[in-house]
Amino acid sequence: MYDERRTMDAKMSATTEQIAHPTRDQLELSSVLHALSDPVRLRIVSELARGEGEHTCGSFALPVTKSTCTHHFKVLREAGVIHQRHKGTTRLNTLRREDLEARFPGLLDTILQAADEPALSSPLS
Repeated sequence: MYDERRTMDAKMSATTEQIAHPTRDQLELSSVLHALSDPVRLRIVSELARGEGEHTCGSFALPVTKSTCTHHFKVLREAGVIHQRHKGTTRLNTLRREDLEARFPGLLDTILQAADEPALSSPLS
């Protein structure tokens, strides 16, 4: 991989890591619901749904470490909720709204709407 001067071989630098994503038909309801069940992941999805275009992982103000943030993005990607692509050394993220809507009509909008509602207080005593 490296030559005697610790520089990358030209053949190695030309290859890029491919990021695996499930196809629309491979999306599973249980995986999507699991991915959206965590408050941090739900926050990421909410921000992607409100914004337009692609967002870097670092553009989200999340109350977790970088490694935990990486884990959350991986769960969302593997469930098929987001799409990631490389741009240089960063990953750009987009919400797979069309795929989710085609596979599970109304699910994403329902979950996002429920997440925006204030939590009901005063549990039964």
